[in-house]
Amino acid sequence: MKETVLTGRKNGLAVLIGLILLYVIAIPACILGIAVAPPLFVLCLIVMCTAWILFLGLKVLGPQEALVLTLFGKYVGTLKGEGFYFVNPFCVAVNPARATQLNQSGDVTTIQPVPAVSKEGSINLPMLSKKISLKVMTLNNNRQKINDCLGNPVEIGIAVTWRIVDTAKAVFNVDNYKEFLSLQCDTALRNIVRLYPYDMAPNIDTTGDGVADDGSLRGSSEVVASRIRCEIQDRVAQAGIEIIEARITYLAYAPEIAAVMLQRQQASAIIDARKMIVDGAVGMVEMALERLSQNQVVTLDEERKAAMVSNLLVVLCGNHDAQPVVNSGSLY
Repeated sequence: MKETVLTGRKNGLAVLIGLILLYVIAIPACILGIAVAPPLFVLCLIVMCTAWILFLGLKVLGPQEALVLTLFGKYVGTLKGEGFYFVNPFCVAVNPARATQLNQSGDVTTIQPVPAVSKEGSINLPMLSKKISLKVMTLNNNRQKINDCLGNPVEIGIAVTWRIVDTAKAVFNVDNYKEFLSLQCDTALRNIVRLYPYDMAPNIDTTGDGVADDGSLRGSSEVVASRIRCEIQDRVAQAGIEIIEARITYLAYAPEIAAVMLQRQQASAIIDARKMIVDGAVGMVEMALERLSQNQVVTLDEERKAAMVSNLLVVLCGNHDAQPVVNSGSLY
């Protein structure tokens, strides 16, 4: 299905004025025909009873709006752009997603409308516009629980910025383009997230080239978002939808393992800090012994050097301030 844009139909105002003038002339002529010419009365009566059908062909569109029209089930074209249009009054606008409510901008209402029940028991459905919005919209799908490449459950949410570029494909190629987009976003997100670990892990290939890399959901969010966008675009191209951007809005471990993973991260941070402290302390001890030897401040044997190194490492690597014990006598 290929989109066909109807042009040269912005004559709705002229048709409206013509219809008003037609009724202005037909009503007095009908009254006059009753007394003077019965055939004129019949003709005016027929015109007045049928001309109202032309009002159904008047369509008003605002900026970035479109109407997909069908005539007796056949697609005839799409009206695009703001203006006052006149089309075949028997044309019907089609928008299967007009009543679909998602957590996104551009929907009909922010609250799901409740059908009203009449006194006779029949349900009165609210009137929903069949216009299709061509504006850029943002879909904020629900958070999903997905296992990363290491099997750890993570919760992740994305925001997808999209717009319709082909109204015919959006209406006729899929049953409901909003639900189709939402489902494809969930599927693409699951396919990409399972390729990455939450945090950097050794011997993990996230690009598929057979070489381990440092990719992760937390550290490579831009790369992950780009791959998600491309994955969604490939899936929704048949629905005439363009994916402008996809961004990760929420990322965390699932609640059942969040506490354990937090302890793991804390332990890893403590180990890294200890390594840095020990490296610095060893360097300072080496520098102290070298300076003492060069300046010939004191001559130390191996046993005294070992004692000095032990004391310095205790002072430099301890968690609390050292409380030295002053020895006023000899070590021996």
